[in-house]
Amino acid sequence: MARIALSSALAPYTDGVLEMELDVANVRQLFQVLGLRFPELRELLETGIAVAIDNEIYQDALLQPIARDSEVILISKIAGG
Repeated sequence: MARIALSSALAPYTDGVLEMELDVANVRQLFQVLGLRFPELRELLETGIAVAIDNEIYQDALLQPIARDSEVILISKIAGG
């Protein structure tokens, strides 16, 4: 199972849960599972989350695959300008 870590900024949406292991195939499936488990997080997942998979950051990552041994970190979206 992939190791999933959430930034501490997401703790209010997950009742403090910041780490878990999940068996998901891609980021879209990860977001679906997290949205079901943590309904308050659902809207933020759709609009304001960047994803790092094995130390590579993706801004629009829905179709990025997640291997069973991957480490995935969810962080607030990076703004540029």
